Amino acid sequence: MNTGSIVDKALDDGVLTSDELAALFEVSLFSDESGRILAAGRRKAIEATEGKAEVHAQVGLNVAKCPRNCKFCSFAACNDVFEQESELTVEEAVVRARNAEAAGANAIYLMVTAQYPFGKFLEVASEVRAALKPATPMLANVGDFTLEEGEQLREAGFAGVYHALRLGEGRDTGISPKARLETLNNAHEAGLTLGTCLEPVGPEHTIGELVEKTLVTRDARPAYSGSARRIPIPGTEMAELGIVSKARMAHIVAVVRLALPRSTPGNCTHEPDVYGAAAGASLLWAEAGANPRDTDAQTEGKHGMTTDVCRALLEEAGWDVLDGPSRWHGAR
Repeated sequence: MNTGSIVDKALDDGVLTSDELAALFEVSLFSDESGRILAAGRRKAIEATEGKAEVHAQVGLNVAKCPRNCKFCSFAACNDVFEQESELTVEEAVVRARNAEAAGANAIYLMVTAQYPFGKFLEVASEVRAALKPATPMLANVGDFTLEEGEQLREAGFAGVYHALRLGEGRDTGISPKARLETLNNAHEAGLTLGTCLEPVGPEHTIGELVEKTLVTRDARPAYSGSARRIPIPGTEMAELGIVSKARMAHIVAVVRLALPRSTPGNCTHEPDVYGAAAGASLLWAEAGANPRDTDAQTEGKHGMTTDVCRALLEEAGWDVLDGPSRWHGAR
């Protein structure tokens, strides 16, 4: 297929087919075609955001051996990374959230493992919500939830959620793909904005898998999509499969941006880096507390980057970073 015409179609906001997406993913790195895809991904990202990138900060509230057993996650019980459970106090969660907000984070996320008590999560969230500026959006990164629970999240002050049907779902995880898709729908029904992503990308994933999950993110009608690579957890089964290069991830990030319409303003990459931001990632993530890619219960200074570092990376990639609350999620 003529990749040049596919890129032109994407820039005209045409809906790319599965075959057209596959053709873009298959392009060799550092070729003239790849260079055009990277430039086009960046152009569409600029147009979709009016040139304003964002930094969102996530606070991981707990560390526990999670029975969902996502093999790429340090919390998975099967990986046996953490010997002891731990969690932030409400006061510690508030401090981390407020510190990120003060540093310029445009939105604040609270993340927990799948078995964290839902009622307790709502209680902690209510305290964090009260401590943030009214205009700062707060979002949830939690396990699958019902429509009723989605409505409770909204009532507790959440503007939206992060949720994804991951690569290898049901094969590399103990979670039903159907349940993940139902949660995406429940988020919309509950009036929550949705962020999602093509993740976690590993060297073993086929073009067909990348295309399939990219289409899932498009169909989910998100506020942002994007792509994240799998970070190997030392000593685990999936670590032996290796890691995708940053150059390859930049290409994937650009293709995902081209696949999504301009009505989806954001495009993320993770972990934060200049390559992805240069190729069309308009959103980077700062992290505090627990992190599912880290073997330390406190990710700050390890895998987790600060808001300041994320803003600096975006600026290094030529982005103007938004000051103030996210334009993609309304505050509750």
